[in-house]
Amino acid sequence: MWRSIIYLAVTVTGVISFIPDHGPSPGLSRHQPADQRDKTELGRMLFFDPILSGDRTISCASCHKPAYAFADTVVLSLGVSGRKGSRNTPSAMNLALQDIFFWDGRAGSLEEQALAPIENPKEMNLSLDKALRRLQRDKNYRDYFKKVFNSNPTRKSLGEAIAAFERSLETSNSPFDNWKFSGNDAAVPDPVKRGFTIFSTKGKCTKCHFGSDFTQREFKNIGLFDGHMLNDSGRASLPGYEKELGKFKVPGLRNVAVTAPYMHNGMFRTLREVIDFYNDPDKVVPHAINRDTALAQPLGLTEEEKADLEAFLRSLTDRQFIR
Repeated sequence: MWRSIIYLAVTVTGVISFIPDHGPSPGLSRHQPADQRDKTELGRMLFFDPILSGDRTISCASCHKPAYAFADTVVLSLGVSGRKGSRNTPSAMNLALQDIFFWDGRAGSLEEQALAPIENPKEMNLSLDKALRRLQRDKNYRDYFKKVFNSNPTRKSLGEAIAAFERSLETSNSPFDNWKFSGNDAAVPDPVKRGFTIFSTKGKCTKCHFGSDFTQREFKNIGLFDGHMLNDSGRASLPGYEKELGKFKVPGLRNVAVTAPYMHNGMFRTLREVIDFYNDPDKVVPHAINRDTALAQPLGLTEEEKADLEAFLRSLTDRQFIR
């Protein structure tokens, strides 16, 4: 399927209108030349192979589960030896158009992101040098790297292969897509349509969530840092970004209904909890530090509006995940 790249414009009524540009997805394998398909397939093999973890027990897919839009179902994923990660596992889908990665944005390319979990002691806990030696000793991988890259495995080619597979994980066949871009007015019920309007206006969601994947290249403090119970400083933990206290990457919303729990710390179990939080953040985190001014006042959503907004968010689920 061809991926629609979506641009946003605010109409005079304040409702967001979507203008699709039907360009090809960068990652869908059937539209790729043969050499790119081979690279993507090699990346797929590596993504699902525990050979890249220190004790050979987990793979990338252990935490990025395909059935859940390549996210996890727990607050914190478990790495080698049952070690808990530091932040909730985000979806590995719909990353092809992004250029910042991880909750704190510490990776500036998908290739860089792909390698980081391998060496992380809480995740796969294997040095890249050891990982490359393992791949070199494996005849199948050695031959595949020679075929794709015309060389033995290297850090660069390992990152490129996994990133190629991740770029193939694009989705654009949700009820919302079929309504907005296929002209099928019956693709979604009225609550979804009302919820989309709320998303675009009263809910103020499009201040942060817009574009093809309903995200942006920015970091926001939504009020989940209070320096006490909630003490993950987010982007401020990186050198040079100390002033960005409590800010985290704005996540995409495609397939959001199947990627619970939510937020960098997984503190919300359901979409309704997320909506309730945004409706009145002070009720959940009364002493937030450095919270974005867009959330200074309660939204004042009614129960019906909350239900409609949730219906809209659920309509962003790709058909492959609708059970």
